[in-house]
Amino acid sequence: MTVLLVEDDPSIALVITAALEDEGLSVVHCDTLAQRDRLLFDGDVSVLVTDVMLPDGDGIESLAAVRQSHPDLPVVILSAQNTLDTAVRASDTGAFEYFPKPFDIDELVRTVRQAAGARGTSVTTGEDGQLGDGMPLVGRSQAMQAVFRMISRVLRNDLTVLILGESGTGKELVAEAIHELGDRRTGPFVAVNTAAIPAELIESELFGHEKGAFTGAVARHIGKFEQAAGGTLFLDEIGDMPMQAQTRLLRTLQSGSIRRVGGREEVRTDVRIIAATNKDLKPQIAAGLFREDLYYRLNVVPIQMPPLRDRPEDIEALARHFLIQAAGEGLPRRTLSEDAADLLSRQTWRGNVRELRNFIYRLALLARDNRIDAATVADMLESEPLDASAPAGQGPDLASAVRLWLEVERPPDGTIYDEAVAALERPLFAAVLSETGGNQLRAASLLGINRNTLRKRLSELELGPDRFSSRQ
Repeated sequence: MTVLLVEDDPSIALVITAALEDEGLSVVHCDTLAQRDRLLFDGDVSVLVTDVMLPDGDGIESLAAVRQSHPDLPVVILSAQNTLDTAVRASDTGAFEYFPKPFDIDELVRTVRQAAGARGTSVTTGEDGQLGDGMPLVGRSQAMQAVFRMISRVLRNDLTVLILGESGTGKELVAEAIHELGDRRTGPFVAVNTAAIPAELIESELFGHEKGAFTGAVARHIGKFEQAAGGTLFLDEIGDMPMQAQTRLLRTLQSGSIRRVGGREEVRTDVRIIAATNKDLKPQIAAGLFREDLYYRLNVVPIQMPPLRDRPEDIEALARHFLIQAAGEGLPRRTLSEDAADLLSRQTWRGNVRELRNFIYRLALLARDNRIDAATVADMLESEPLDASAPAGQGPDLASAVRLWLEVERPPDGTIYDEAVAALERPLFAAVLSETGGNQLRAASLLGINRNTLRKRLSELELGPDRFSSRQ
């Protein structure tokens, strides 16, 4: 079996060739589209492995001609343009697989062998449409590349998708991308936050109701399933759906039809279901709060959204993207300095992408200069309250606070330890004395230190306990 490798980076080509030949595959290498076409014409190629950006053209755009002459040829696409746009374009060509660079060489070898064995099977080709830039998701990290690949695999089918991830990671953006880039793009996209609807109304909202079904039902109401006909229904916060509504949803997914509240007629549904949750549903199932059979109906294709702290290399690109977005919405046009981008990238962003976006919008609004520097970012970070969108139970990150303190208030060498201890003790002692109303004995007991030690440190820090005595 012969693999035709089209790659203009000699070092990458060498590594791939060696790995494939170690597996007993014959490799023919070239670095231009023109050479590729000649080799395809002259030889018997089992698999085509091609980069996208080549000296004489685009490896994806040129595949249409290859498909005409070699309709059964499996194609594996490599690309350093690690965007959702590239993943979708690769999927639309009917590629056997898409690998963003850098990739796992062992996984590539396994895939090429599978592709060679699969030759002769039909290749599903998507619609011939050009997808431009401006995709709703931003990220070149490996974690986001995995998300992009999963999105590209569900665009040409109606499999149910369950998007998992913390609040603020962009779950609804993924749902919108699947809809807008998929075959149902001409239909409606209907989003429902199931946690925001009162339990007694959720069945009516989803499935509709007939006139007279309950007090106040003065006319027939068409529910979200019927509103989304021909398109996509996005069920957000599915983990908070009441049990009775879960039962009806399961029946709908099983039968492909709904019955309005108070109605007798079965109405066929024509929607793609995408659900999302920020909860771990398995403990919910164990506690009897979520139906196990519904979970398996929804979890056909899971997509795990990474928290922003796990992809810090994306923060700069996101920040610059949000500055452009803010300018498009009427805020002052700002740019970001390299040191500011570096400082942003070292924060944990407990509220994830949503918190970062809100922070960047505030910077765009409040910054004094058009170019935002690290000092401006640091000042804004110091004045920030705890973000309400942070995951429940997750407190402030002390490590980030220390890094920021060293960045902004770094004391002279040789004094860092003493100054850091004092910087921590001042707010700590103030908080505990506020809690005890200035009572030093109780404060020392809460802190777990000797009262004399506390009194000595309060004197050294110039913290008078009397200032807290009125806070009983």
